[in-house]
Amino acid sequence: MVTSLGDAARAVLTAAAPLEKARLTHLHAAAWADGRLSPDVPTPPPDRPARPERPELKLPRDMPKRGRGGNAQNRVALLHALAHIELNAIDLAWDLVSRFADVGMPKGFTDDWVRVADDEARHFQMLEDRLNALGASYGDLPAHDGLWQSATETAHDLAARLAVVPMVLEARGLDVTPDTVRRLRAFGDAESADLLQTIHDEEIDHVAAGRRWFGHLCAQRGAEPVALWQELVGRHFRGGLKRPFNTASRLRADFGPEFYEPITPEAPPPPPPSSPSPRPARPPVDRQPETR
Repeated sequence: MVTSLGDAARAVLTAAAPLEKARLTHLHAAAWADGRLSPDVPTPPPDRPARPERPELKLPRDMPKRGRGGNAQNRVALLHALAHIELNAIDLAWDLVSRFADVGMPKGFTDDWVRVADDEARHFQMLEDRLNALGASYGDLPAHDGLWQSATETAHDLAARLAVVPMVLEARGLDVTPDTVRRLRAFGDAESADLLQTIHDEEIDHVAAGRRWFGHLCAQRGAEPVALWQELVGRHFRGGLKRPFNTASRLRADFGPEFYEPITPEAPPPPPPSSPSPRPARPPVDRQPETR
């Protein structure tokens, strides 16, 4: 019987079936909100969450490239990749509240991240429903196994976890989603576009939660937030920050450019337009003088 936060987190993290993971998340999030779970975490969470047999997990470098066109196959690949991200996000939220339960954070911290887990579970279900409408389902395509690396890299330090997961990975979602929404609308897929817009708007709150509790930890430690964030990202995030940034959405999360602009390299200039190949020189014509 699940009676504690730790039990709830372990139940979700050890559930392999994605829809069962989402169902348990909703069940235990409601129990936490109603005060039916104690804050106890009797055992630490597993090092890795359970995963279903499908999809096949590959290294990021071995993943096939996704097309950017509007055909159904490309849209399914896009939605499948996003569903995989949301599934990992469910586990990341439960891992966060249980792994760092002994750090002495206020109850509002746990409230926020259990609510985030609930959002991520709903996002996964929305994406799975949309995949089903397009004749597909989660697991039909391979997915990359690099998402949990950030959890492993930051398992020792709550500040590092907040700096990397919500404030880098989820913030990156804010950057790329608006262009994806525009492309989906241009392709005539309003249903998928509306779905991604909803996810984008709710992810702003997730980035804001990361920023808020990172600031709380900095105040506890007497650390300057911008400097500590830059230090932790440089130490624990291997991917490098990428432009362009969705500054408007990041500002709504209280995550200003003073954090990320100074440590982001300038985007490379676009390649010059290709010029036509020069015509081969014609051999000189040996003209004979005209005779009359």
